[in-house]
Amino acid sequence: MTEQLGGAVALPVAMEISVVIASRPDVPPEEELRTAVAADRLGYRDLWVGEGFVWDAFALATAAGRATERIALTVGPIPVSVRDPASIARGAASTAALVGRPVGVALGTSSVRVVERMHGRSRKRAVTTMAESAQALRALFRGEVADFAGETVSTHGYRLRLDPPGGPITLAAFGDRAIAVAAAHADRMVLDLVSPEQVRHYRAKLDTAARQVGRPAPRLAAWLPAAVDPGPEARTQVLQSLVGYLEVAGYGEMFAAAGLGEAVQMAEVGATRDELVAAIPSAAADRIGLVGDLASVRERLAAYADAGLDEVALVPATAGDPGGERTLSALAACAPR
Repeated sequence: MTEQLGGAVALPVAMEISVVIASRPDVPPEEELRTAVAADRLGYRDLWVGEGFVWDAFALATAAGRATERIALTVGPIPVSVRDPASIARGAASTAALVGRPVGVALGTSSVRVVERMHGRSRKRAVTTMAESAQALRALFRGEVADFAGETVSTHGYRLRLDPPGGPITLAAFGDRAIAVAAAHADRMVLDLVSPEQVRHYRAKLDTAARQVGRPAPRLAAWLPAAVDPGPEARTQVLQSLVGYLEVAGYGEMFAAAGLGEAVQMAEVGATRDELVAAIPSAAADRIGLVGDLASVRERLAAYADAGLDEVALVPATAGDPGGERTLSALAACAPR
């Protein structure tokens, strides 16, 4: 639970605050390393490096690690229908060896747009592929010879030549089957673009699934757009980041539950990006994210903590705030040290 200290909202020490780069295609590429350096300098503990349309995630993670001094790295979510466990483990171990600190990975099922249209791979049985990838990857992360034969994933006779990367294995999930997989195989589960009310819902599902398999529940994280004292450019950038998810399976239902049903319907019938941005009320950024003045954002952080979130991963707006420096500086005091 949160407490009031001197009129300010104090967050639970247990709730981590981390930073995300390379999560959205509309962020200028040069901003990613600027954000990474700022996050490290300000004392954030973990940097997520997304896998998307712009950067190869392991290449950017290596560059970010070499440009920073202390911050731990998590690469992904990596689409499991595109990268196999051996290549994921090798990439993580390579980055860890080159930067000299632990590297974790996040796995996800991604989307039809990425897996089938961009890469030309099948996304069938993606949750099964994620479950089997996590199991094979766990052996590789222990430095063992992989010997795994599943229904969609197999790997035999390979062991990392470099030291294991040393970081956690995270799974991106929000469907019931994926949550069950995370409960069984993940160190951490990550959500994206959720309200506190939705966090409470997913926290309960994750805890129940973990009890059913007899494991402690993985930590629960969420990527959230963040902008402290945003100008019009930053608010527009946050709204643009929502648009790309309106027609992604699963997210449409989440957005509709958050009051964006009209925009979801428009996306389904092929509305343009500009039309969708115009259709999303500015207040949507306040419902699904951390946008506003510092007091409002701190209250939102407290609401996420009360809902059961263990980690907020900030996706800072950079429009009008190079590298998200203003937002990261304002929220650094909220992060545990």
